[in-house]
Amino acid sequence: MKIIAIAAVTAGGKTTTVNEIKKRLSNVQTLHFDDYAFEGEVDNFYQWVLDGADYNVWKLEPLEKDILKVKNSGICDYLILDYPFAYCHEQIRKYIDAAFFIDTPLDIALARRILRDMGNASGKDIRNDLMGYLKYARIAYVQMLKDILPSSDYVIDGTMSTEYIAEEIINIIIK
Repeated sequence: MKIIAIAAVTAGGKTTTVNEIKKRLSNVQTLHFDDYAFEGEVDNFYQWVLDGADYNVWKLEPLEKDILKVKNSGICDYLILDYPFAYCHEQIRKYIDAAFFIDTPLDIALARRILRDMGNASGKDIRNDLMGYLKYARIAYVQMLKDILPSSDYVIDGTMSTEYIAEEIINIIIK
């Protein structure tokens, strides 16, 4: 069994790509980082970056347990992780056979996040969110580009269609 990690910034296309790969490949299981609550989760990403951006502050035991459960079950050929850290977290890196980074420009990711998460928000709420992004959150997105992107085995152009991105990843992993 191969374990494949798909990383990107928030709203960079991880979940959409993982779901598309699952539709196209048979004998695949998926785990999604956002389905878990982890001890040590970061609330203040701005301060986290200023403190050195230690990805290991997240205690990923629940995810690790599920990875081992799928791995030991022998029920699939591929386990696809919707997982933002690639090889940057010590606890999970040892399980990953290949890490992909979807390199989505920050303006596209920001637009997607607003459309996804703020569909019913007022203009004032959206402006406040954008101010927070510029003042506090953008630094964490940039940090991912510094750390996660170069630690990945493959970088895929995040401006391409989901179908194209999924096909590129599938072509690499089935070799």
